[in-house]
Amino acid sequence: MIISKDKVVGVSYVLRQDNAQGEVVEATETDAPFEFLFGAGNLLPEFEDNLAGLKEGDSFAFNIDSANAYGEADPDAVVQLPIDIFIIDGQLAGDLLQIGNVIPMRNDQGHLMHGKVVSFDLNTVTMDFNHPMAGIDLFFSGTVLSVREASPSEIEHGHVHGPDGHHHHH
Repeated sequence: MIISKDKVVGVSYVLRQDNAQGEVVEATETDAPFEFLFGAGNLLPEFEDNLAGLKEGDSFAFNIDSANAYGEADPDAVVQLPIDIFIIDGQLAGDLLQIGNVIPMRNDQGHLMHGKVVSFDLNTVTMDFNHPMAGIDLFFSGTVLSVREASPSEIEHGHVHGPDGHHHHH
């Protein structure tokens, strides 16, 4: 069966930064393939484009440049914040304020954003709200483990239902 729209595809893959020699960002467990509903728009379009037409047992290796992945790093997403927002009950939240730490915060509109602590001094904290993979080219390699028809409910919900099924809470 060939990978095409409304097929459920199981792949094992390794994602590296930049190229085949790059640092490993994530890898699937051998006993837990990554399963997804092809063509449902849940993944990077270019990831799907590179898998279209493959079949079970095929291997793949391709690059997605950062512009087509998580975008370029935006210098405006690096902001300086007053250190006061990290003072809780009169104490500086030292466990939060560590360089490289990623902290969930809300912006003016109340949207959740994740910021990484770049640096700080006595008055100011510099935080980077770019996606951690912004500006990074991705290199995927792996194998197609399974291709099957999606069930009508999977197509209706736009995602794969696990082997144990799941419940929608209303």
